[in-house]
Amino acid sequence: MSTLPPQLLSPLDTRYRAAMGPLGEHLSEAALNRARVHVEIEWLIFLTDRSMFGSAPLTAEQKSALRAVVTDFDQASIDELAAEEARTRHDVKAVEYFVRRRLEERGLAAVAELTHFACTSEDINNLSYALTIRAAVQQVWLPKAQELVTKLGELAVTHRDDAMLSLTHGQPATPTTLGKEFAVFAHRLGRVLGRVEDTEYLGKFAGATGNFAAHSVAAPDVDWEAVAAEFVGELGLTWNPLTTQIESHDWQAELYAGIAHFNRVLHNLCTDVWTYISRGVFRQIPQAGTTGSSTMPHKINPIRFENAESNLELSNAILDSIGSTLVTSRLQRDLTDSSTQRNIGVGFGHSLLALDNARRGLDEIDVDRELLAAELESNWEVLGEAIQTVIRAEIVAGRSSIADPYAVLKELTRGRRIGRDDLAAFVDGLEIGDEAKARLLELTPGTYTGRSSQLVDHLDTSA
Repeated sequence: MSTLPPQLLSPLDTRYRAAMGPLGEHLSEAALNRARVHVEIEWLIFLTDRSMFGSAPLTAEQKSALRAVVTDFDQASIDELAAEEARTRHDVKAVEYFVRRRLEERGLAAVAELTHFACTSEDINNLSYALTIRAAVQQVWLPKAQELVTKLGELAVTHRDDAMLSLTHGQPATPTTLGKEFAVFAHRLGRVLGRVEDTEYLGKFAGATGNFAAHSVAAPDVDWEAVAAEFVGELGLTWNPLTTQIESHDWQAELYAGIAHFNRVLHNLCTDVWTYISRGVFRQIPQAGTTGSSTMPHKINPIRFENAESNLELSNAILDSIGSTLVTSRLQRDLTDSSTQRNIGVGFGHSLLALDNARRGLDEIDVDRELLAAELESNWEVLGEAIQTVIRAEIVAGRSSIADPYAVLKELTRGRRIGRDDLAAFVDGLEIGDEAKARLLELTPGTYTGRSSQLVDHLDTSA
């Protein structure tokens, strides 16, 4: 057997790369290094803007030239940093040396010692992760998630009046509408997205153990807490004043818990849609050129939803593990978070792949209204709830003396299939008012959907 050339291991980077979109632009190793360079350069500009230690403010041209190091970050930059890290065996120190070289190339060696000034590696890392994770959530994951929720909202409106037999415990139950069931998922997912959107991205910038110790010795008259708060704020993050060497990662754990919650609700949607397909409620629309089975040509397998299920489970396994690990750090610092955070993109990637599959799957199904009607017509016994409830109301109103209406309907319907004529004869013989009797005689399984259609209006479709 031949030996393969070096291969990527994750299917996210190979088979499913097209679905990942720009996620690698934010959550890859290269993106993290670019963010580190960004933080280092912005910190140096911040210090020189305030003439710290007698430094002169950089000119607009000098600032622009330094910031171009970030905007022009390319494969050559990636390779240079990789070579530097191989030499130093320290990723952030490699970034520091990379920035120092850029200063020297631009005639700014005089301020080179302000590179990484009073910083521990985690001052750079935590801000870089916060920036890259925020960008990945806001620019990549959230838009895809919102697109799915919007699609569900559209399906809810389209199918709001399509009456459908409910199944509780897998058994025929009070009818609903297909649109209302889509609305339930749109509402659930939308609420979770609201919490994800409100994520507070925290950052620390307080030195080796979070106490501004070196800062205070170097410049005892400077309000370093105010400096850190301002710098972190200028990056668009929220300053965390109380930390050890690391930012405590609680905001990350909260974010991943929110995305995992979203994943679990979406998993529920996928299993329900899969079941509706299995029952025939949904027909899958044949896609040109596709094959459902290698040996059974008639088949169209619900692979979009099955693929989404497995990727949601993988995403949650990773995100749950990351969130659990990150909230614990021995004493003032250990390195468990370092390796763990390198897998954030994997957790997001599997969720993003699931979103892509679920969205595509929803575009490839159609409703079999004839089957919906046939199922309802075959289950007239579901009206037993309505009849016994009306009898109870009639008893309270003094228009009936029937004893234990629930038991009466239980005797008629439990474990039995009955039809329109059976129920009509039963209702005709009831001791209830004429108006109530007329209402019950007009009722069918297809019209016994309560306010299902109107409940769709509770969806927030403003987005």
